[in-house]
Amino acid sequence: MSVVIVGGNECMIRQYKNLCSEYKCKAKVYPKMASGLKNIGTPDLLVLFTNTVSHKMIRCALSETKGQNVKIARSHSSSMSALKTILEEHIA
Repeated sequence: MSVVIVGGNECMIRQYKNLCSEYKCKAKVYPKMASGLKNIGTPDLLVLFTNTVSHKMIRCALSETKGQNVKIARSHSSSMSALKTILEEHIA
């Protein structure tokens, strides 16, 4: 399963990826707006940490996955426990 995380803290990218690998998922993390998020691909789960992301970045991520069968999870908190709760809810 593939997971794309939009937002979050830059210093926690490695922790996000490690947690996703514990759930047998490959993760891409975009803490900043990087070239319009053109290389998101077709993930199975899109996680939006809404507290640390601009509205423009959220709109861009949603437009990249529009028309695809992608589960979208939004969380105001960008903590490890919030990500763990999302992964348990959508994967396990």
